[in-house]
Amino acid sequence: MQLHIGYESVAPFPLTRTDTPDEKVRASGLPPKAILRADPASGGITLDTETTLRGIPSEAWAYKLGNRCTIDWVLDQYKEKKPKDPTIREKFDTYRFADYKEKVIDLLARVTTVSVDTVRLADAMKAASR
Repeated sequence: MQLHIGYESVAPFPLTRTDTPDEKVRASGLPPKAILRADPASGGITLDTETTLRGIPSEAWAYKLGNRCTIDWVLDQYKEKKPKDPTIREKFDTYRFADYKEKVIDLLARVTTVSVDTVRLADAMKAASR
């Protein structure tokens, strides 16, 4: 229980971050385009057109909240969603992933630690009860 309650203070999982500048977007003066796509097969996450995280172990994908893994849940929460109503979109749509990118990277590293440790604890409890 302590692991989940104190998820903000757990050590971040050592993910490998790769940043490749998107010259086309940079030249236009815009931030990189948010993608926020997970690839469990390769153990990676593409955050935007410049940043990729790798080294996520399979245990992290195995831990689920409901029917989704925690990593997918975090990525979905930080996607840029455009309101359909043009007035609302114009006046209130101020969220940009680029403003929260570093926070999301830190959160994903901590969520990965919690997920991996939870799966290992659950497996140990199953083994001990046999």
